[in-house]
Amino acid sequence: MMDFVLLGFSDTPNLQRTLFGVFLLIYLTIFVCNSIIIIITKINSDLHTPMYFFLGNFSFLEICYVTVTIPRMLMDLWTQKGHISFLACAIQMGFFFIFGGTECLLLTVMAYDRYVAICNPLHYALVMNHKVCIQLVAASWITVVPVAIGQTWKVFSLPFCASHTIDHFFCDVPPVLQLACDDTFVKEAADFVVADTVVFVMAPLLLIGVSYVKIISNILKLSSARGRSKAFSTCSSHLTVVVLFYGSATISYLQPKPNQSEEMGKLISLFYTILIPILNPIIYTLRNKDIEKALRKLLAKLLLWF
Repeated sequence: MMDFVLLGFSDTPNLQRTLFGVFLLIYLTIFVCNSIIIIITKINSDLHTPMYFFLGNFSFLEICYVTVTIPRMLMDLWTQKGHISFLACAIQMGFFFIFGGTECLLLTVMAYDRYVAICNPLHYALVMNHKVCIQLVAASWITVVPVAIGQTWKVFSLPFCASHTIDHFFCDVPPVLQLACDDTFVKEAADFVVADTVVFVMAPLLLIGVSYVKIISNILKLSSARGRSKAFSTCSSHLTVVVLFYGSATISYLQPKPNQSEEMGKLISLFYTILIPILNPIIYTLRNKDIEKALRKLLAKLLLWF
């Protein structure tokens, strides 16, 4: 048991306070925007459908996902110390695995929902009833937990005898593995983590890809241009989020590490831990007329109260 030191952005000491302000603003924006989506999907009866039930859960997951990394990073930027205990580092990595893996599975569930809605509309209400929706969301959370615990245990059971300095802004797998001193154990741990990453990244991505091939094929068969446009609009937001999330995750975890510098690793990590979560509510809001309509109603009610 020992303490680690997260270097974070210590190579730019003059920008620490500026970065603190920027990341604090980003975190508050993510929290507020996703909270608004959760609220309007709950209080607006027009949005009590499986698609918006999953979107509300996804927004809650996004809040959890960024809370694992950003508050800790803000504290390190403010204190300019970066000390983190062995246990706190393991807990952060474990929850990051849980929320990241759950997001992969929930995006797959949302793709399946769109597949049933477009390719099998007559049975949609029966197939995607409320009980099934709850079971799918619960399965997305529960399935990941034992795997995340196994991944975290495998990494932190390694002998750490090198420097305790982690050249990153949170306890991610690649920089932590670099501190271990036994090459055999490190390779086994890395292979274990990569294998699970393939299962929770590539397998869901494959299912999403198959779903969208069938969805697009079905949409193109529609005779009405308006029907095609409406069908595409219900899928475009989700598909955009999938491409952004899976693209950055694949680059970060499946790219050979010798080809990736520490600075590039930080940049990619910033992309999928901060930039994508702030884009997601914007994408779902700007490209969804139902959300826009519900948001206008909520704003109108708030203005009447004041």
